Amino acid sequence: MSVGRRNGRDRRPQRAKTVQHAARESGSFRCAECRLEVPLAAPGTSHRNHCPNCLASLHVDRRIPGDRAADCRGRMVALSLSSRPDGEWMLIHRCVRCGELGSNRVAGDDNPRALVRLAVRPLAAASDAVARRVLIRL
Repeated sequence: MSVGRRNGRDRRPQRAKTVQHAARESGSFRCAECRLEVPLAAPGTSHRNHCPNCLASLHVDRRIPGDRAADCRGRMVALSLSSRPDGEWMLIHRCVRCGELGSNRVAGDDNPRALVRLAVRPLAAASDAVARRVLIRL
């Protein structure tokens, strides 16, 4: 059975997209990663710029949070967490299109499990490296 065939019939080609979806009038946007409908209002920050579920973002800001002046518009993935001297937590993102790094404030409604997963990622990588060294010695 070939890849493009289902039940012996050819698959219909996808229709052209004629409607461009911009920011929703309801004050929300759709996440580019998990497709969740995300409200623009976020506790703890004045500019919602990442999904509270998967922590993904879009490369829309150039220098100032909320300026929406970047030309890239690529998807940004959360790499790690950082903290400021005043105790505020920041998400570190990298754009998959241009590679630029950026930081966003952690919002009050962000998924705690996703945040912990980012926080322990360096520890998990270190324990994997130690385990590999032990296995090599055996």
